Amino acid sequence: MYYFMNKYSQYTRKGKKGKAGIKMKGQQNKGLVVAGFLVFLIIVVGFYFFLDSVNKTEQTASNPKGTEKASTQQAEVPKDPMTPAFTSKELTTLPGENWITNGGSTFNQRYSTLNEINTTNVKNLKGKWVTHLGSGQEFKYSGEASPVVYNGVMYIITGADEVSALDVKTGKNLWIYKPEIDELTTVCCGWTSRGVAIGDGLVYVGLLDARIVALDQKTGKEVWSTVVDDWKKGYTITSAPLYYNGKIYTGISGGDFGTRGRVTAFDAKSGKELWRFYTIPGPGETGHETWPSDNDSWKRGGAPVWQTPAVDPETGLLYFSTGNAAPDLDGSIRKGDNLFAASIVAIDAETGKYKWHFQEVHHDIWDLDAPNPVVLFDVELDGKMRKGLAQAGKTGWVYILDRTNGEPLIGIDEVPVSQDERQATSPTQPIPKGDAFVPQEVTKVALAKDAPKYEGKFGKIFDPFWEERLLLKPAAAGGANWPPSAYNPDTGYFYVVATDQYQLFTRSEEEFEEGSVYLGSIIAPVDDSPRRGTVTAIDVKTNKIAWQKVWDDSAYSGVLTTKGGLVFVGHNDGRLIAYDAKTGDQVWEFMTDAGVNAAPIAYEVDGKQYISVLVAGNSLAGTKHGDSLWTFALDGTIESGTTPVADNQNGTKDNGAVAATANVDDGQKVFEGNCLACHGREGTGGHNGPDLQLSQVAKDAEKVTERVKKGGKTMPAFGDLLTEKQIKDVTAYITEVVAKKQE
Repeated sequence: MYYFMNKYSQYTRKGKKGKAGIKMKGQQNKGLVVAGFLVFLIIVVGFYFFLDSVNKTEQTASNPKGTEKASTQQAEVPKDPMTPAFTSKELTTLPGENWITNGGSTFNQRYSTLNEINTTNVKNLKGKWVTHLGSGQEFKYSGEASPVVYNGVMYIITGADEVSALDVKTGKNLWIYKPEIDELTTVCCGWTSRGVAIGDGLVYVGLLDARIVALDQKTGKEVWSTVVDDWKKGYTITSAPLYYNGKIYTGISGGDFGTRGRVTAFDAKSGKELWRFYTIPGPGETGHETWPSDNDSWKRGGAPVWQTPAVDPETGLLYFSTGNAAPDLDGSIRKGDNLFAASIVAIDAETGKYKWHFQEVHHDIWDLDAPNPVVLFDVELDGKMRKGLAQAGKTGWVYILDRTNGEPLIGIDEVPVSQDERQATSPTQPIPKGDAFVPQEVTKVALAKDAPKYEGKFGKIFDPFWEERLLLKPAAAGGANWPPSAYNPDTGYFYVVATDQYQLFTRSEEEFEEGSVYLGSIIAPVDDSPRRGTVTAIDVKTNKIAWQKVWDDSAYSGVLTTKGGLVFVGHNDGRLIAYDAKTGDQVWEFMTDAGVNAAPIAYEVDGKQYISVLVAGNSLAGTKHGDSLWTFALDGTIESGTTPVADNQNGTKDNGAVAATANVDDGQKVFEGNCLACHGREGTGGHNGPDLQLSQVAKDAEKVTERVKKGGKTMPAFGDLLTEKQIKDVTAYITEVVAKKQE
């Protein structure tokens, strides 16, 4: 094209010279130019249709069949679904039509400005559509992801790290990305992902094997892939990445494997690493002096970053909180406060340079860290608008800070606590003023009701322990764990879901081995003791409870709050529940088909508000598994309690013949696929399950079989999930291998 236009320009210039011969020549050549130009147009148009045909063929090839009709039909791509390079203003604007970050905006408030669905009409809310995603149904997977939505397209990831793009009007599938991931052996807390990020026409995914991948937003094709670290050493990624200012930010999981935590920034277009900030500072860096000088424990000090960070463009800071120090329960070899474990940290979003920190637990030996996302908000205190930050800890307190400098907005006092020189405990701990949202002490009265057979020692938060077991609250599971909190600027309330559970703590000698769990003992609940949950509204001006709901099971889903005056939370039993955001009155509930253990989102299409949530269950919560993406609207027609059936269920149930004899090796595979997340490898070192190597039940085949089939107070029943042969095999593995480990 450039050639023809250039020649035409040359001939025109010559014609203006006024010489007849040159004019005639120019006119002749003009005819040639026109003819050539027409030929060029024909070639271009033909090439366009050729490319369009190829592109359609590739899209069809990249859309593998799912397990439900809605996910196997090729849907028409909604108009202009491509995401731009979002500006800071777009990323910090409270969500309405779209939901473009994991937390709704880079403030992580999980607050929607939509109010079509409100306290007066939420009773009419019904299911609009349900799509089966076709993966993540095995018990080792957990469905914890919140979708993101932009211009009529939703992007959602399952616990198996498979990503789907869906038409939000119908739930029909546009494409599916299925990564190849090794059979990992270094996953701390179940196979899961908490979401994806979008921007610059790409979908960004953190994979469990510690890779960051960028996908073409139209096709789901992989554009680039970057290895963040080595999963064989214990590094994994379970959080949703954050897209901001041309960068992708991700934390790293794996603190329980003695890794060194960090936040890393990558170029969003190429995947090139730009910088990294280590949450365990090295020599010469701020905070390194809080680790021993006579050993190198800082190199495997933990402090993972489990969640998606927050950003405030006005301060230019990136905010996140960190996980446990390692080894979790043995503080004897890591004397000092152990920064930046169990802390809130602010760094420069552009350079990764340290700005400030606030440590919630000094020298943590209780695994009372901070995996809950930080939330940013503005609030008027004493007649002045302040830039606030809140983070809900496993301790059961909300830590409310000034995000410009890390100083408390609501008082936090350093209070003397009980000591044990052997554990090198800190002389004081920070105690926020206000209310705790879970109990923080074990009492005789409570034990008589909840665990009457327990006869050991018990105490309160921050009581130290050594080799004799000590029963404490909160448990290492929280308080507030990963399920995200929310803030509603209309009520001024911070909403947090949490777990109230008894936990036994002890310390033991443990050698560090790369790629192996590094806990410094065993974290275990009391057999058959109850596990309760709390849903709490905290007034950020006082840090006191405005209202609270107490459940007979853990609250383990995360929160959505809206301008319609609502708070949505999921329940382990499969219900999605709505409360009045101001009063706490329950105003709606809907029974789905599996555990609701992910935070819902809200968005709008053609003026209509929708609520969507992943319903897939959770291994640590012990809930029923599934693969459903549920969407609700006021004109929905699916009634509560209706069970959507996929065309091809991928569950493990098989009614085939039972083998004559049990197979221990097969039982180990069943155990690792269904029991490992709670009980740990070889039955020890788990998070919510008792230590089977020390359990009397584990020695009795009849009792093990009954427990596997029927479950317990905090253990799900596997009678409908496993075959008779699988139950027989896993019973043999537990009784003949696991129970004999301590002999």
